[in-house]
Amino acid sequence: MDIFKTIPHIPSEIQMEEIGENHIRICVWPFEPGYAITFAHPLRRLMLSCTPGYAPVMLHIDGVSHEFDSVRGIVEDVTPFIMNLKNIRFINKDTEIKNTIRLNYEFNGPMELRGANLVNDEIDVVNKDAYLATINEDAKFSFSIVVKRSIGFKPNDLVRKDKDFTGEVGLIPLDAYFSPVKRVVYDIEDVLVEDNPNFEKIVFDIETDGQVAPLDIFKNAIAMAQAQLSIFGSDVSVLNPDMKVPTEDTVDIKNLLIKIDTLNLSTRCFHCLDKIGVQYVGELVLMSENDLKNIKNMGKKSFDEIAEKLSSFGYPIGTSLSPEVLNAFHKKIGKIK
Repeated sequence: MDIFKTIPHIPSEIQMEEIGENHIRICVWPFEPGYAITFAHPLRRLMLSCTPGYAPVMLHIDGVSHEFDSVRGIVEDVTPFIMNLKNIRFINKDTEIKNTIRLNYEFNGPMELRGANLVNDEIDVVNKDAYLATINEDAKFSFSIVVKRSIGFKPNDLVRKDKDFTGEVGLIPLDAYFSPVKRVVYDIEDVLVEDNPNFEKIVFDIETDGQVAPLDIFKNAIAMAQAQLSIFGSDVSVLNPDMKVPTEDTVDIKNLLIKIDTLNLSTRCFHCLDKIGVQYVGELVLMSENDLKNIKNMGKKSFDEIAEKLSSFGYPIGTSLSPEVLNAFHKKIGKIK
């Protein structure tokens, strides 16, 4: 082992293990002593906070004026029903991401209302067996829900300030917990590298509620960390150890700056990209496969057309640009636009 090294050891191993439904373990190693905690803690914070999920934020029940009211023919009062409703984990069925979904329901008794009863053409429910209420015989239960997509936790007094909260009598704002993450913990273990037992391994234990796969939670946290750190490359020259800083002029980004309207894309494909403001090849390269597929009116033929064009430039979908290239591209685009 080189005692007088000039740069820290770079981790080279990553391993994922499925240990249950929506539950994985990810191991990354080897880190220099003291480095593992430096990366593990902020990644845990990002996993807990930056991935969006769906949650009910507003409720309207026919014949009910406030959350402490009761409903004729329903065993539960409104408050217990709200508590049960907040436990329901929703998934958008549409391939197009929707930030707001309005749902209307009407049920006739006798029946036991559960999460599965809320499934319709727009929305799915992860925990279908979750109990909501009991409707007595000859009773009708009509209500509507506003489900929103967001991150973190929003208390009901903040929900009242939303543009969709009209203030009408009977519209009840709800505390909303959006994060699909149930649990993220990490452990730091010692690992042997050559003859040095002091290197470290990070072991992440990630569990979600089923709205989002745990591996996607991890990937999203990595992407968010990179995005948050990108600002330091715009105004501060970050010197890689023993490496000369590439400048905007020395990094080859000419293919990334090719305009979309010169690629001879089909009319449908070009309009899809034009509507969301994509003008350059580099902007396409920065989009993930899911980002591209979720573009409105983006069909399989248009997607395949874009994939073929990007591959011809040496940037297959999913390509990660180096920090130097990414920084140079952002600087150039900032000047052009």
